[in-house]
Amino acid sequence: MTVVFLLTGLVCVADLVIRRRAVSRDQPFSDEELIGINHGAMSAAMILMVWVMVEGAVAWAQIAVFAILALALLPAYRRTRHAADRADLFSHAGMDVAMIWMLAAMPTLMSEMGTGGVGSGHSHGGGASGGVPAPTPAWADTVNIAFVALAAATALWWLYRATTKSRHRLHSLSYSVMAAGMGAMLLLMNV
Repeated sequence: MTVVFLLTGLVCVADLVIRRRAVSRDQPFSDEELIGINHGAMSAAMILMVWVMVEGAVAWAQIAVFAILALALLPAYRRTRHAADRADLFSHAGMDVAMIWMLAAMPTLMSEMGTGGVGSGHSHGGGASGGVPAPTPAWADTVNIAFVALAAATALWWLYRATTKSRHRLHSLSYSVMAAGMGAMLLLMNV
């Protein structure tokens, strides 16, 4: 999973660097650049979650960042007139909301593993804190499955966009891989 998110992040960051070199430094970020920042941050956060149980202030700081990024896409949504472009923006914002869910729900979803917190990650199988395993509440399972379905639909959308767009195919594939990876992580958190 680390390699998957590292590659998706590199695609977005490389494009962002290329775009910023082509404009003056005082020019504000374009919608495409904002999306690049969004996915770069998402990739970094996903890599962190692969290795570390993110809780407390770190989790809440990331939740705030992804909420801000999702809200920052609203003006672009209002400016967009084509249905496919609106669906693109909706999918980016949807992945931000999925990130917020993942960060907020991680302790609850992984409670059966006994990962009461400190320093245990997805790949370690939990148990580091000595907490007593508790069953995941049914509501959390249900909401999580809804986000897995959203991630799967988003992955399929971007795969479709990669085959129908004449440009930015690498980005579309990167977004598809990101969404599929997020869906897999959500499933792994709840197994």
